[in-house]
Amino acid sequence: NILKTKISEDIITFFSQKNIPNSFIDVTNPYADIFHLTISDDLDTEILKLISEIIISKLTTNPFELKDHTSHINIEFTIGCSKSSDKNLKIYAEKALQVAKLTFTHYAYFDPIFYKHELPDASIIHILRYNISHNKVIPYFQSIIDNETNTIHKYEALIRLQTEDGGILFPDSFLKKSQKYRLYPKLMSLMIENVLTKVREHKIHTSINLGYNDMINPMIKETLLGYLDQFDIGKFITIEILESEKISDFNIIRDFIKTVKKYGVKVAIDDFGSGFSNYEHILELNVDYVKLDGSLIQKIDESIYYNLVKSIVSFCKKEGIKVVAEFVKDITILRYVKSLEIDYSQGYYLSKPEPIERILKDLN
Repeated sequence: NILKTKISEDIITFFSQKNIPNSFIDVTNPYADIFHLTISDDLDTEILKLISEIIISKLTTNPFELKDHTSHINIEFTIGCSKSSDKNLKIYAEKALQVAKLTFTHYAYFDPIFYKHELPDASIIHILRYNISHNKVIPYFQSIIDNETNTIHKYEALIRLQTEDGGILFPDSFLKKSQKYRLYPKLMSLMIENVLTKVREHKIHTSINLGYNDMINPMIKETLLGYLDQFDIGKFITIEILESEKISDFNIIRDFIKTVKKYGVKVAIDDFGSGFSNYEHILELNVDYVKLDGSLIQKIDESIYYNLVKSIVSFCKKEGIKVVAEFVKDITILRYVKSLEIDYSQGYYLSKPEPIERILKDLN
């Protein structure tokens, strides 16, 4: 009841400041640690995000008194948000909540259109073909932060698609389908083209994810090498090799790395700690960065994982290889990462993926 009252009060105060009527607010507590906040109005997604930020900031800093009145506790919140006139709205919001938890973030928002994996394959195919024919493949950029200077070192480009009504789709909903229906090579080629175009225009240092199958695919390989050969942008590019993918021929990877390095491209092993994790591979592939798998970073406060990460960092430092910690979700993890003198951090605590327009606005 205290939480319900506090949530309602904070939102009503916010609405009064924004001149938004508050008669449509409803807060219920259907489960022990779950609260449903229903707002019966078509609010802008930015307003919904602001409301969530207010709830998180006000309630996480509020000391709640225990029943025995002898001590106080603080509570962490994770919020999943959706908006729709659909009767399944609460289901969508709960799925968004699940996504937030899985990605170790405090907030996630999705319209029902984002849950394309629940729709027939024909809908996915239509969206994929629409994006390919209209070149709607959008790179989002997430910053990678230098832990010593607390400045942006570079960005990682992440693929997004657009629906015809302007919605944004995340890769979990379309990547596997694109491979199944033989649309992936063209999709990835467009992604690389659009990323490298942005890099060329704005001179921003950017990482691109490539799997083993990408490196052996003629269309994808020719697109990448064509841009590197035509434009002097190799020094702005890092190729992140997805370690979670099965690699059957390391000679192909070594040849690929040797080729791109001629253009000044840097190379990273992504998700180190999973897949074919092996110190020998780091040396054989002549990489510049190692990105630690998020599952290790999320458990870095446990001694066994802390020591494992420490050993990887120690090895990389001796070999002159920079280390990046992914999935830095909060200040606690960031402090552990910095205590191990890991070079760079990436995660939603530091920044979320954004379109290039917002990135440039922040830079300016």
